[in-house]
Parts: sequence; structure tokens; C-alpha cells
Amino acid sequence: MAEYIMLQGTSSHVGKSILATALCRIFLQEGKHVVPFKAQNMALNSYVTQEGREMGRAQVAQAEAAGLAPQVDMNPVLLKPTGNCCSQVIINGYAVGNMSAKAYHTGYSLKAFSAVKEALHRLEDSYDTIVIEGAGSPAEINLKDHDIVNMRVAKYAQAPVLLIADIDRGGSLAALVGTLELLDAEERDLVKGLIINKFRGDVSLFMPAVKFLEEKTGKPVLGVIPYIEQLGIDDEDSVSLDDKTERSSKKAAIHIAVIQLPKISNFTDFDSLAAEDDVSVTYVQETDDLTRYDALILPGSKNTIEDMQWLRHCGMAQQIHQALQQGIPLIGICGGYQMLGQWIHDPSHTESAQADIQGLGLFPIETVFSGQKMTYQVEGSCHDLWFMNQQISCPTLEGYEIHMGRTTDTESTISHPIQVTARAGNPCQDIHGSARADGLVWGTYMHGIFDNDDFRRAIINALRIQKGLPPLPVSRNYRAEKQKNYDRLAHIVRQHIRMDVLEKIMKERMKP
Repeated sequence: MAEYIMLQGTSSHVGKSILATALCRIFLQEGKHVVPFKAQNMALNSYVTQEGREMGRAQVAQAEAAGLAPQVDMNPVLLKPTGNCCSQVIINGYAVGNMSAKAYHTGYSLKAFSAVKEALHRLEDSYDTIVIEGAGSPAEINLKDHDIVNMRVAKYAQAPVLLIADIDRGGSLAALVGTLELLDAEERDLVKGLIINKFRGDVSLFMPAVKFLEEKTGKPVLGVIPYIEQLGIDDEDSVSLDDKTERSSKKAAIHIAVIQLPKISNFTDFDSLAAEDDVSVTYVQETDDLTRYDALILPGSKNTIEDMQWLRHCGMAQQIHQALQQGIPLIGICGGYQMLGQWIHDPSHTESAQADIQGLGLFPIETVFSGQKMTYQVEGSCHDLWFMNQQISCPTLEGYEIHMGRTTDTESTISHPIQVTARAGNPCQDIHGSARADGLVWGTYMHGIFDNDDFRRAIINALRIQKGLPPLPVSRNYRAEKQKNYDRLAHIVRQHIRMDVLEKIMKERMKP
């Protein structure tokens, strides 16, 4: 019988994902066969497993911290908002269609709970410790009847719950007390402890508040976790993008702007760039003087046509063209790559009510959306990519693809320096990106391309040389540094949480 612990929050963005990641690493270090689980995610930041299935990014980080390859049983239900109160619904890694919020919550969510239960049973058969993450708050009364991610999961698994509050945003004591008050008796009984997260300052001054909480609620406070700077761990929600921009406002030689599309997806593609000491990454939402940056990136999008409309409506498309005219290079990833072309067609309204839209017209390519989503881990190569007067080649690349569009050339003159050599381990030879002969514009479908250390440094060095700066050698192993960051996170959390009390709580569930 597996041990369980579940982390729920007084609201979104209180640190549930990060603390679940920390516990996965701590339990791994203690020799436990630990696995993360979140019944339902709502996020545009997703990942493709080795089997070609789609899941939320937070459980990918937790799986890495637990020393595991990500699998969809860790996140059986994924909702990807498409706009207009509608989401693409993904069950066990496969898209089953688009649904309105009303249709999902009042009709489909409880059906999806069968997938949640089946996934949980499979994990319990294979692991001895399961760290479960909730979503939002369990006290959202309007959602409780159709909840499949918070207390319904806790009740089903009889999992002990730790309730987390973010003191950095204020009102944490009221949030904890109020959340407990809004739970029913059975739910309150499942809450076995409280955690205060993101604390700044002298914790000794906070101890009277800890005593008050324990006396008021009858629940032990298991820890006061400090605010941790520069975690270097993947974020799940785009609400974190402002934090990323603030953290990246360092003095750096190279300044890159990522256009923050309304439906931006897979923004973690650029974390490896921001991790470089000589690079700052800024997420740009409003019309800006884009010529003050050294490079621009158009990222992935869950709704490419509507985001293309937004580019034109807010004036960003014009700013991009003006920046290109002044020699500022532009890179497109996935949906951003599609926007670089002449036309985007969605005849079956797969993503949008609009059937066609003109792209930025920077490539002689067109994209047509179909009902079949491409979700694969891929291997590839880059040969003779002409970028900022430098020729870049990288014989091995790793990444993944998530897209429903198929892109074809409208002229034979375009260069295709990025190729896919294997999908899901099966050899192939497919075009995966295009480049302009002037070295100013290139794009690809490959998510995670900048996580490849040699390729990332070659792109940065081309920008450095353009500014008269010397190139630098590869100095970071991004994937290895992530593992060090998991260790650092685990060390900090272990120092500030009462592990003896936590272990006792988890073992209590296993008593007959």
C-alpha cells in the first residue's frame, strides 16, 4: 500500500507545484520510489512524453525531481484554454475535443474522473509514495460539485492534505482559516497540517502567528518556507512571466524580447536562454521599441490565428517589421514559426472560428490546420543555418513537437537547415524549420531547441559577434543544472519543514 501526501492551496500560485517538486526530491533522496500526481491541469505549458502523449509541465518537473521519465498517469486530465471560455480537453495524453467551460464542468468532468481513478490505481501498483498536487483552492464553492482535482481526489484516496498559503501576497492567516471554515467536516479532517510559503524576513517574529494558527485551527504548522530566489525550475502558468521578466532585468550583453502573445504556450522554451549569464529575456506585451533588443522571438501559441490578429491589432506586427528593417533578427517557434509565413488556414475551425488569416509574410510558406495533433519527442540536426552573418551547424538536437498545423513551401528557394531525423525513436527525414537567406529570420516546430547547449551558445555567440563582442565557450549544461536546482530546492525545504511530523502524517493513513 502506497503512502500519500496531498498539497492543496488557499489559491492559485501559492507554491503547490514547487513544494510538490521539493517533496518528490526529498523522498527520492530518502530512497523511496516516489511519483507525482495531479488529476487535472489547466495550462498552456505542456510537454510530450516518450510515448507521444501530452501532459502538464509541472508534473514533468516533479517527475525529473523524482528521478523518473514523465508519463501521462502523473497528469491524466489536461485542459488547454483556447479562448472564449473554451478549452481543448486532453485525456490520458490524447485530445478528445474542445469544450466550453460550462459543458465541461456540468457534464464531462465527472466522466473524466474515471481516468483519474484508473491512473491513480496504476501508480499505486508501481510506487510506494505518491505526492499529489491540487489546483486553485478546495474552497471554491461554485466548483466543488464538479471538482476532480482537490477534495474529491483526497476523499477517494483518503490522502492526508497539507494546506498551503502564500504569505508574500498577504492575508495568509485569513486565507488558511477561511479556507478551512468553508470545507465540510470530512474535508477539514483530511487536512492534517498547514504550511506558510514564500516568507521573507526574520521567522522568529512570525512565531506568535504560528501559535495562533495552531490554536485557532487545531492543525499543526509543518513549516514556514522562505522565499526562494532564482529557482531555475519550470513554471506551469503564464502568470509567472512577469516574475521571469523582473528576474531577467540583469545587466547583460545580449537582450532578447519574447513577444507575450495572449495565448502563449510552452514559454519554458526560453528558460535556458535566460539562465545564461550574458543574456536577459524580456516578455513584451505592449507595443514597444523593439529595436532596443538584440533579437526577437515569436513563441508558441494555442490559438495561432487569434494571436496573429492580436499582433496586427495592437501594432506589434508593424513594430516587428520595423525592427527587421533595422537588422534586428526574428525567431519563430511552433505557432510563432507559422506566423512568419504568408497564410494560415483553419478550414475545419480546429483552433479558431476564423478560417484564414495572412501571416507576417516573411517566409514563402503556408500552414493548414487539421484535426490530428502531432505530439512526438524528436531528434534532429541543424546544418548551415545562416544567422546574423554566422553559419551555425549542430549535428544533434533533442526536443519535442506539439502542433496541429502542417506547413509547406510556396516557393522552392527557401532554406531548411533544421531537420528531424527521428520521431519517438523511429528514423525519418523531415523538414522542421526554415530560414531566410539574409540571416535575419528563422523558425522551427521544435520545442526545447534552446535546451541544447551547443546550439543555444551558437545562437547567442552570433548575436555577440554582431555587437562586436567575442564569442564565449559553452559553459552550462542546462539539463544537469536543473538537477542541481532540484537538490537545492529540496535542501531548503527540508531545513524549514518538520519532516518527522510529515512522515507521521503519511504513515497514519496506512494504519488499518
